[in-house]
Amino acid sequence: MPMYLTKNFALKEMTKSSTAERLGLTNTPTMEHIINLVNLCNHILQPLREEFGPIRINSGYRGPALNKAVGGSGTSQHCNGEAADFESSRTSNPDIAHWINDNLDFDQLILEFYDGKDPHSGWVHCSYRKDGTNRNKAMTALRVNGKTQYKDGLLS
Repeated sequence: MPMYLTKNFALKEMTKSSTAERLGLTNTPTMEHIINLVNLCNHILQPLREEFGPIRINSGYRGPALNKAVGGSGTSQHCNGEAADFESSRTSNPDIAHWINDNLDFDQLILEFYDGKDPHSGWVHCSYRKDGTNRNKAMTALRVNGKTQYKDGLLS
């Protein structure tokens, strides 16, 4: 029987990675990481699910080997179980990002690689810290000349 972190989010979907499977990497969180994932799900993902319906998790917890394999930042909150990348087939990524910004407490919120045309392009990254030090920092990540640039605020 699957272990659920909240009513609608299972540990398996928060740790699943096709890259880890392909490379034979384990992606098993510690108990501290699971506690962080429970908080992320309770404070970010479950409210989103209740507002917009199903949310697809693209990337949740990443162990160090997986984070390196996907080219993640060495300081990525994914490695702590504090962040997830996600999207919805029902609601545009900018709408999801703006709703989070207006309604939830979060650490970082990034509308990543939204192209300004296709409402489902890119994805949303959001992190949550259980220790109360959330910065409520909203940004947009853009690809400019093949490089990632971060702009303050949510562009749409």
